[in-house]
Amino acid sequence: MSKIYKEIGIGAIPVLLIFLAFLGVNIIPILFVGVLGVSLFYMIKGRGGIGISGGGGGGERKSKNRTPAFLTFDQIGGQDRAKKELTEALDFLIKHEEIKKLGIRPLKGILLTGPPGTGKTLMAKAAAHYTNSVYLAASGSEFVEMYVGVGASRVRDLFKEARTRALKEGKDNAIIFIDEIDVIGGKRDGGQQREYDQTLNQLLTEMDGIHTNDAPRILIMAATNRKEMLDSALLRPGRFDRHIEVDLPDKKGRLSILDIHVKNKPLSKAVSLDAVAEQTFGFSGAQLEGVLNEAAIYAMREDKPEIEQHHLASAIDKIMMGERTDKETAQDEKERVAYHELGHAIVAELVRPGSVSQVTVSPRGKALGYVRHNPPKDHYLYTKDYIEQQIMIALGGAAAEEMFYGGRSTGSRNDFEQALSMVRNMMDSGLTSLGIIDREMVTKDQLMKENNAILEALMIRTKALLEQQRNVFDHSFAILMKEEVISGDTFRALFDASVSQTA
Repeated sequence: MSKIYKEIGIGAIPVLLIFLAFLGVNIIPILFVGVLGVSLFYMIKGRGGIGISGGGGGGERKSKNRTPAFLTFDQIGGQDRAKKELTEALDFLIKHEEIKKLGIRPLKGILLTGPPGTGKTLMAKAAAHYTNSVYLAASGSEFVEMYVGVGASRVRDLFKEARTRALKEGKDNAIIFIDEIDVIGGKRDGGQQREYDQTLNQLLTEMDGIHTNDAPRILIMAATNRKEMLDSALLRPGRFDRHIEVDLPDKKGRLSILDIHVKNKPLSKAVSLDAVAEQTFGFSGAQLEGVLNEAAIYAMREDKPEIEQHHLASAIDKIMMGERTDKETAQDEKERVAYHELGHAIVAELVRPGSVSQVTVSPRGKALGYVRHNPPKDHYLYTKDYIEQQIMIALGGAAAEEMFYGGRSTGSRNDFEQALSMVRNMMDSGLTSLGIIDREMVTKDQLMKENNAILEALMIRTKALLEQQRNVFDHSFAILMKEEVISGDTFRALFDASVSQTA
């Protein structure tokens, strides 16, 4: 019935306007008001109506959060220190009667910091299960709107919803998790009218107003990988009391993460997860899960019933470099790439024996070829000699091109970027002839002079090493061109045979 009335109205309005125009009535103001009214109607409808309570002109947040599925800290691998620190902080929430005896003030907020993919969101979900709390999650971007006051209104609604749901479900605690909090918690520049500032001010007010002694108790958790951008008022005690670093896992942690994610995947008995953990230095938990997932995809492509070691090796390459491409390189270009990659591999084997895992001239991602290294152990502190050796490995490709072609190519661009980054690290760590410096107190000319001196000296050393190993190039080049991929063990066999002939 309403559809019939709607159609009658649509047909009658133009007739009425034509009749008024025929009578000499100015219909332009009527048209303007009509268009404005229709625009406002659809804008309000699209935003879910006008908010009467909670303020902010329609800022009501329609939460779709539910208490997360069964997830415990045991299901999160590689973060033993962070989990221990977090569970201690959560004990303050669930053992509130005990902490009263010692006069401990309950925590109001916990900030999880660290690189992407390290498990910050998973830890927040596990925290809700550990404390038997109502769990509400939101992203920082959900509070940002072009309309003033909407963000602040959504913050109020979020805290109100947490209390309401906790009471409704009969729980004593509620955890509010805000991911990417740097979106709304960034440092303020003094302006008081910005939407970001109003949202942050409301969040600060709500955190100050949390009565931790009254039920339901609310704990706010947040995550960011840019802690340095957060406002100091948000980081002070009484707001985010605990700052927990959720860092990239070490080898033991990577192995623990791999063990968790292989439970639903058929592995060949010959697979060594310990080897995978060694080859994935610097990988996050999300990347490790991606390695196993991609390995399973490779096994499916080959119609294999189990995941084998070479599937895992290919998956690591894909996560690091991208998918293998169908680029058809010219023969002369492929030969240059082969010499370039052999240069990297030979220098690596000379300065750090046993580190080469694979040499290939198969295009993958944006790379026409690459050498995958197998770090023997995790490193967090680096000496001057170690960094110089890493720079020489990076320069090995360009040095090999100069040896065989008399010049370099654009293929060394990424190598030079890595070398420059390591030189900057040396300078900032006081490992150069400049001594301990502050970059702002040193001129660019001084920095450039020192940078050039370091790289030129290391390039000369690299060329000298490679000139002594021309036999290795001769023995390895033809095999690499034919097979396109040489494993680390095969390369070392060729290397040792060439060195013994030279001796």
